Amino acid sequence: MANTKSAVKRAKTSEKRRLRNKQVKSRVRTVIRRFRESLREGDEQLVEERLRNAVSTLDRAVSKGVLHRNSVARKKSQLYRAAQERDII
Repeated sequence: MANTKSAVKRAKTSEKRRLRNKQVKSRVRTVIRRFRESLREGDEQLVEERLRNAVSTLDRAVSKGVLHRNSVARKKSQLYRAAQERDII
């Protein structure tokens, strides 16, 4: 356990950040999964809506510092490419 006040505070803030990061990452995985499910279904309107939602969620994760901007750029590129391969975008 932490010995100093500052170390105690660091432990508390680290735990808060860990929980927030976990929540954001879980949300990112969920929106990407839903996007891929809509691709399999083939509903063009739903795919476009979920793609916008996924990109927005990914961008929020970058702005919060949870994910690195390059990894998000790669993920977004993969999503757009998947939609293009099925001639949806």
